[in-house]
Amino acid sequence: MAVENLTHAAQCRFVLGSAFLITTPGHADLLSYTRNQDETLTLPAELFGYRLLTDPRLNKGTAFTDDERTAFGLHGLLPPTVVGIEEQVTRRLQAFREFHTDLERYAFLRDLQDTNETLYYALLGQNVEELLPIVYTPTVGAGCKSFSRLFRKPRGLFLSIPHRDQIREILANPLFDKTEVVVVTDGERILGLGDQGAGGMGIPIGKLALYTACGGIDPATALPILLDVGTDNEDNLKDPLYIGWRHKRVRGEEYDSFVAEFVAALSERWPHVMLQWEDFAKNNATRILDRYRNTVCSFNDDIQGTAAVATGALLAAINVTGVPMQEQRIAILGGGSAGCGIASLLMSAMVDAGLDAEDAARRFYLVDKDGLLVEGMSDIAPFQQPFLQPRAALAHWNTGNPNRISLLDVIYNAKPTALIGVSAQTGAFTESVVRAMAKHNKRPIVFPLSNPSSCAEATPADIERWSEGRAIIGAGSPFPPIRRNGAPFSVDQSNNSYIFPGVGLGAIATHAERITDGMFMAAAKALADMSPARANPELNLLPRVTQLSEVAIAVAIAVGKQAFAEGITSEVTADGIEHAVRTKMWTPQYLPYRRAGAST
Repeated sequence: MAVENLTHAAQCRFVLGSAFLITTPGHADLLSYTRNQDETLTLPAELFGYRLLTDPRLNKGTAFTDDERTAFGLHGLLPPTVVGIEEQVTRRLQAFREFHTDLERYAFLRDLQDTNETLYYALLGQNVEELLPIVYTPTVGAGCKSFSRLFRKPRGLFLSIPHRDQIREILANPLFDKTEVVVVTDGERILGLGDQGAGGMGIPIGKLALYTACGGIDPATALPILLDVGTDNEDNLKDPLYIGWRHKRVRGEEYDSFVAEFVAALSERWPHVMLQWEDFAKNNATRILDRYRNTVCSFNDDIQGTAAVATGALLAAINVTGVPMQEQRIAILGGGSAGCGIASLLMSAMVDAGLDAEDAARRFYLVDKDGLLVEGMSDIAPFQQPFLQPRAALAHWNTGNPNRISLLDVIYNAKPTALIGVSAQTGAFTESVVRAMAKHNKRPIVFPLSNPSSCAEATPADIERWSEGRAIIGAGSPFPPIRRNGAPFSVDQSNNSYIFPGVGLGAIATHAERITDGMFMAAAKALADMSPARANPELNLLPRVTQLSEVAIAVAIAVGKQAFAEGITSEVTADGIEHAVRTKMWTPQYLPYRRAGAST
């Protein structure tokens, strides 16, 4: 068995053959233990009694056997009944369902994660469709807003400006020796909720939970990080319970140098780590990605992950509409980093289909707060430049205000085949907008992707009604089923969880030096290949959420093959990529323990 599969949640590494090292919360010294041929783990004598029960990576709760309870002094600390992990999952699921609010359920699951990681991931993995909306969007947004009040136990790292000179010392903690993947945020643009400051830590924690539940990443190798550079959220600054640095958000050169120090320290500590940038504001997200994407194995999920899932869903939608990629015209509400990231990947798909880049770029209509992005506008970011519409091309348009061309103007004049929302503007896809899309398209593609659900541009039920049941719908957050042809029809959740766990798994399994746009295109195509609509246009665009692990494997293999084709992998052959992916995957299971010094 591979090391990744051996340690059910222990922080470990090979040392001198069969010996391992672990680090447990509460002490920084390394403790050795051994693995026997029968997969029994020999734990050091120091891990005894209550101390063992308080280690979330080693705790088994009521699943400790009688022999283990005797060996580790657990009798009396646990009720006498010994149960297996399946019964524990059943008990925890029942308790989860008895709470009255989703925020209470969120807090319950976070507490379970900090108490018994193996049980937490068994529960999540077996009930991903029910628990995904709690662990991640939309409930994680409420969790971030309430983070200071919910905070109980440390998880991950808070790296703050006041302690910037200690970054290397903080990262050096042996608890994190085995780190392979880091998700980092500065908390400025949390979902569609804006600046949450230190509360933004809920996002890396949630993302990494999905890395494990969907992508099989060993939780002992996953590290969430919050770069605390202050907050401009006045509610946080005035809140006496706020746990972050009470300071206006640092910007400019001081911000950039802090990020640079973090990346340098991270690269020194873990030269081959995979770094995911998460929920950075528009003015930082793209430029940080561009600065570090070729020096660190990194990607920005809001830009590239969102682009890949949108591209995968749209490629799948072609099976329904019959309109080929090179004939698509795409309106995107939200011209920031996410919107431009979607446009960039879709433009690459158009080029793959035979268009030249200039013609492809003209098929995108990006609408921001100042209307359609047009040549000559002020305050245009570099990443928006490729998608500015020439004014000459709009000369014949009939608009209410030529100086601010609205989304509805775009739909009436450009007649887009697809409408994508990443604006975080609740209700921005009005009845007039959706009906105009339906007027110009037999099967309009409408993707309100903003999350949480409270920020969605329209509800699927409204889109279904306004389009007279003809729209192909993909939402960013979970919504109840709609009625279609007299029966319930599940709404496709075009969520990044279809993409990033597989991308991370593929990159880590193949030791990729960096993550390229080609790898994200491979991920999008792998997702589209799994579309139920390929076989039957009446079915969904995307696989069910219950298939996320299968999707992650397919995406990881595709990503690994693309990385190999680009010559940026190591320690893997073309024929060995699938094996590398599958053997890298961790599963939540208890292994038997033996105490060091005990007789066999």
